[in-house]
Amino acid sequence: MITLSTLTKKYGSQEVLNIPELEIPSGQCFGLVGNNGAGKTTLFSLILDLIRPSTGQVINNGHVVSENEAWKNTTAAFIDESFLIGYLTPEEYFQFVADLRQVSKATLEEWLEPFAPLFNDEILGKKKYLRDFSKGNQKKVGLVAALIGAPQTVILDEPFANLDPTTQIRLKELIQKTAQTQHTTFLISSHDLTHVTEVCNRIVLLEKGQLRKDILKTPETLSELEAYFKG
Repeated sequence: MITLSTLTKKYGSQEVLNIPELEIPSGQCFGLVGNNGAGKTTLFSLILDLIRPSTGQVINNGHVVSENEAWKNTTAAFIDESFLIGYLTPEEYFQFVADLRQVSKATLEEWLEPFAPLFNDEILGKKKYLRDFSKGNQKKVGLVAALIGAPQTVILDEPFANLDPTTQIRLKELIQKTAQTQHTTFLISSHDLTHVTEVCNRIVLLEKGQLRKDILKTPETLSELEAYFKG
């Protein structure tokens, strides 16, 4: 479980995030939506201890993220291409992540086999550095790497952007299958309301750093979100 308590972030006098309380239970597919500047990336950065809060705290599986690193053993993320190492090949990068998560080379090779349809014969065996791949293929590598070692929590920022329709469909199926079979908690931010409502069973809407809606998905959820953003 991830718990946010009196969490705020200010830059000077400008407050960009203010969430009094929020709990994300284990095994939940949690969606985060909002316009640009709503605070989505700020929230994920606080959860991952990439920035420090002005007030409050984030607790991940019983650990205050700003006070120790034990939570990192069970949490993975792909926020953007800066999470990659551009001078490595995909194979080298996967092995690098596997080593961090104590996954053997043989186990990694076997684990990667089901991702062949997602890679579409464009990733492995190309003898190319990650920096030389398209944005879409870089994202595929980052998304798959985030799942190595079966982390309990996976945080993905705009995972569907820059992906072709076939890959988007395969990624949604992958997320849903992983959540169901491994009881993985997913935190997913997306500007695409259709994707996020298809994948997530709970959706939080942020506006100007504040929580405006907290919705358990129903057949009407997409229409409700669209109506909100239409004004």
